[in-house]
Amino acid sequence: MGDVMMKRLTRAALSGAAFAVALGGVVAPAYAQRDPAYAAARAAGEVGEKMDGYLGIVGAETPELRRIVNDINIKRRSVYSQRAQATNATLEEYALTAGCQAILATVPGEKYQAPDGSWQTRTSAPPMRDSRCP
Repeated sequence: MGDVMMKRLTRAALSGAAFAVALGGVVAPAYAQRDPAYAAARAAGEVGEKMDGYLGIVGAETPELRRIVNDINIKRRSVYSQRAQATNATLEEYALTAGCQAILATVPGEKYQAPDGSWQTRTSAPPMRDSRCP
């Protein structure tokens, strides 16, 4: 992906971050209030941010966790699709940029996916991110 496209996607991701984040739960006080099960799963490290811009299940899957993750990911995909179209990017390009931002926005104790695909627990150090991240 070229530098110009990545800069455009980064600007678009940041401008849409508040909306996408509220839906996806990166900084989710409003969403967590609507779904305390999501807030509890995130705090317990049962779900985490994936590099592809979507939420993932960390460890054992339960029907409730699958429901929570599917619901959030459907909402994220809708936002990503709209934003990608508005910025002349592909859905995958936009989702990757959003994933980069979501991982960067995690706080100590939250789970995220590292570039090698492993699940990591965020510390006070910056998270490991994909080399394609802006």
